[in-house]
Amino acid sequence: MFRCQYFPSFLVLAYLLLTLSSCNKGTTFPSDLYPEIDKWSILLGNGKSSQQLTDYSDNDFFFTAEDSEGEWIVFKTPNSGVTSRTSSNTRSELGEIKRWMLMNGGELNATVKVQHTTSSGNPAVPASYSVVIGQIHSVDGHENEPLKIFYRKYPNHTLGSVFWNYEINTKGSNDQRWDVSIPVWGDDMSICSNRPNAFPDEPKDGIALGESFKYSVSVDRGIMTIKFSHPNKTTKTFVKSLISSSYSDSASMPEQVKNWYSPLGRKGTEVETAYDGERQIFKIGAYNQSNGKSSSENLVWHTEAETYGGNIQRQYETGNYVEVWFKDISIQHPE
Repeated sequence: MFRCQYFPSFLVLAYLLLTLSSCNKGTTFPSDLYPEIDKWSILLGNGKSSQQLTDYSDNDFFFTAEDSEGEWIVFKTPNSGVTSRTSSNTRSELGEIKRWMLMNGGELNATVKVQHTTSSGNPAVPASYSVVIGQIHSVDGHENEPLKIFYRKYPNHTLGSVFWNYEINTKGSNDQRWDVSIPVWGDDMSICSNRPNAFPDEPKDGIALGESFKYSVSVDRGIMTIKFSHPNKTTKTFVKSLISSSYSDSASMPEQVKNWYSPLGRKGTEVETAYDGERQIFKIGAYNQSNGKSSSENLVWHTEAETYGGNIQRQYETGNYVEVWFKDISIQHPE
């Protein structure tokens, strides 16, 4: 017969501490999968930030997971949380600590798969249901982004689109800025619904949730090369100068920009030398492009997604978040 025995309280406390310590020994942190994570700082969806990422994780925003492809670093971001100083959108994202010049360059590589996109939004707004999974971000001037890599998938679709955007380094006032979008697999950002209560056609040659692919971004003497690869798709490579503008006069404005940004009064041109002379950083993670703002104020970026007043757990419970998994991350710069 089992007999309940009395243990002195200090022994019980010691046992509990030992048990908890034993449980923590098996924990996998993102730094276990990526030892060079100290090259980055992080901003989470609740506004917390840190540059001390060894043995660091957060169960709501930044943690690890394992599946048949191995172990992954997970970034999770609600539609509404705490935003950075220059953005309307919430992110759980690593930002490179090192600042570098375009003529010196650098290289970013990652394997990525998007596991979830938000469950709400206005499908007539191009940014709806999308997440930025990689960036080059200027830290000088207007602090614009010469590269944003997107994934977008609508709730009733099986396949989503991968595309990348170039944001002009605006000449003069930055309220005239705009993006041009280039498709990789599926559609570019400008292809969306023509009604707020209907989804567009499903993209051809798209990428499903949970389907992994690789991207690499290299900058050499001011020239950016982006390469996207997938085991069952044609590898796509794009080359763009970041030190000589393709959009320095109004005649060079792409048609998609005229259609989407001109109604907002954004008709800017770019500095002829583009981003030359400005310091840059790489970013990776889950930069959620869905927010609760009204599209009547901005029909390109204000997506009218559900935010539950910023209640993060409620957003997670109802699918109003994005989740992105990364592995094989590396960044390199010339000495």
